Amino acid sequence: MTDSLLAGSYHLGAFAVRRLGYGAMQLAGPGVFGPPKDRQAAIAVLREAVARGVNHIDTSDIYGPHVTNELIREALHPYREGLVIATKVGAVRGPAGSWEPAMSASDIERAVHDNLRNLGLDVLDVVNLRVMFNAYGPAEGSIEAPLTALAELRGRGLVRHIGLSNVTAAQIAEGRRLTEIVCVQNHYNLTHGGDDAIIDALAADRIAYVPFYPLGGFSPLQSRALDRVAARLGATPMQVALAWLLRRSPNVLLIPGTSSIAHLHENLASASIDLSAEDLATLNGLSESLG
Repeated sequence: MTDSLLAGSYHLGAFAVRRLGYGAMQLAGPGVFGPPKDRQAAIAVLREAVARGVNHIDTSDIYGPHVTNELIREALHPYREGLVIATKVGAVRGPAGSWEPAMSASDIERAVHDNLRNLGLDVLDVVNLRVMFNAYGPAEGSIEAPLTALAELRGRGLVRHIGLSNVTAAQIAEGRRLTEIVCVQNHYNLTHGGDDAIIDALAADRIAYVPFYPLGGFSPLQSRALDRVAARLGATPMQVALAWLLRRSPNVLLIPGTSSIAHLHENLASASIDLSAEDLATLNGLSESLG
């Protein structure tokens, strides 16, 4: 059994996906801008991920821009049956790589067509609306206009499922009143637990939660505590952080990214890590270690 299978599966809309997926963001150049240093190495990572049982790839045409989707198409098209590709719309890149909002109806339609073209698809499996009232974290504001535009594109057969990214609890509630939401993508990890109530509420309604930045925001003190757990288990800190996320809730789907095959193997191996009650107590307390 491959490591991706050990993590188990969960549904993403109509699709059954393995809980350990792959995020393509790091395949672009520095700052997620421009081409990769080694195009063939990036293609090899994508092919190895799928060969290892990954059937959920997260991407966006704003990565590069266009770079990661073109790499995915070159590496994997025609796509293996059962492979689910989730993308996102709602932003564009500035000339120097800045992240800018693009949430008008015309922006949303253009982005959907860009993703279709560069991935070589007739319909997108999952499209997440990246809410850009603040590029660096959730900020309140109505998402009715961009979400309605995306739902209309689904009605035209260009999108199968819709998710939300960088959103507040109020925006999730608004989105669910407007249309079916199959997943939420937000920043969440051991020390960034502001979405705990959101994860539990989504789990109760069988909606997937997809955290990003699994190791972002650790203080040196917290990193040392994580290192001690990892050393006791003979694992890396990243593997332990991913293993903890897998234990957090069955609706959590992971999309760790890397441009290295060796690192890909390490990430997937996190599914085989058995966290003890002592390990979990230590990890659960990391968010309080600054006090």
